[in-house]
Amino acid sequence: VTEWVKGKTLDDAMRIRNTEIAEELALPPVKIHCSILAEDAIKAAVRDYRVRNGAGGAGGADGADGVDSAAAATAAAASVAG
Repeated sequence: VTEWVKGKTLDDAMRIRNTEIAEELALPPVKIHCSILAEDAIKAAVRDYRVRNGAGGAGGADGADGVDSAAAATAAAASVAG
């Protein structure tokens, strides 16, 4: 998922749903919970990034702050989620 969000804005990353993750990764039904965890990790990472960098909830003026910030935030969450 970290590779998938590279190049996305934070707002785009926040719009990713677990169903899209499951489809992109071709997860079998028994692994759907992994896509739910991934969506939660993306959202938590973006929120954390925004809090730490003073970006607030809506991002920059156009809501497109930090193109690679979504990937960096998600990589941090992925390393914690293991």
